[in-house]
Amino acid sequence: MLILKELHDRLDVAVSQAYGWPVDLPEEELLARLVELNRERAKEENRGLVRWLRPDYQIPRFGSEKEKAEQIEADFGEAAVGKAGMKPSFPSAESEQTALVIDALIETGGFADAGAIAARFKQGQKVRPAVAAVLASLFRMGLVSTEDGKSFSWRRVA
Repeated sequence: MLILKELHDRLDVAVSQAYGWPVDLPEEELLARLVELNRERAKEENRGLVRWLRPDYQIPRFGSEKEKAEQIEADFGEAAVGKAGMKPSFPSAESEQTALVIDALIETGGFADAGAIAARFKQGQKVRPAVAAVLASLFRMGLVSTEDGKSFSWRRVA
């Protein structure tokens, strides 16, 4: 149960940071702000403005014919991976670290250890402990499997 509490707390912090809100907002204020944000987004969508998070996935399934024809991907300000042989930086935000480790495991299609994943980033083996921590958390949540406790594989859903 502790891991769920830890993950919930991290999610609360990430949401607050994402919207530029104080992390220590009372729950009622946080919910009021999220409800207001939801109202604003609903008004935007009624005017035809949709902020797709995963355009390649969402637009073909839920977009209008016009959006399907345009299909412009959202720009989140992330550096493109692999341009001119450059490795991406390993982020400091834990949520971003988790997403990149999951991506690496999925791309591998098999087992990978913390060192192999760390080697994908500019900082190299300096980020190995952080990668190992993410892998351990994913294992505790049952999202990855391991045979030896060192190499991990993304669990595929049947």
